[in-house]
Amino acid sequence: MTREEAWQLLCEYTQSENLRKHALAVEACMRHYARLYGEDEELWGVVGLLHDFDYERYPSLEEHPFRGMEILRERGVSETIIRAVGAHANHTGIPRESLLEKAIFACDEMSGFVIAVALVKGRTLSAVTPESVRKRMKEKSFARGVNRDDLIQGAEELGIPFDEHVEHVVKALQAIAPQLGLNP
Repeated sequence: MTREEAWQLLCEYTQSENLRKHALAVEACMRHYARLYGEDEELWGVVGLLHDFDYERYPSLEEHPFRGMEILRERGVSETIIRAVGAHANHTGIPRESLLEKAIFACDEMSGFVIAVALVKGRTLSAVTPESVRKRMKEKSFARGVNRDDLIQGAEELGIPFDEHVEHVVKALQAIAPQLGLNP
């Protein structure tokens, strides 16, 4: 599946501008990690775009991302992509085995949390540091929907220090900051 095909599928199922921005953010992080690890940047980016494409229509834990996986399978998308989409969510029970699967899990929640921190720092990503992320993680009312354990587990699964993961995500998001309504 090409990036263009993935974008069209995302737009077919996702009308929310914020959910589309989230997909773009995760795509940017996935592409960054693909370059870092010498992996297929197009494949990793497509997984980033598609990981939540079904969420707007099927937001329940019983349906997301299972319905999305079915839709991808019906459209002949590779099992590599389908499995990564499924593995990004802990509740699916799909163990994350490949680096691709570990990266999508790590990038999903962290990209959203970093953006939330940037929004309270003058919409500026360069103001987001590992320290500011750690500080906000302690505030239960901040970005309430983000599971703090997932943020930590994501870095652990990638085998990198937490602070380094934050720095990678910030750098990846800076490359597309205008698309996200942020300053680099």
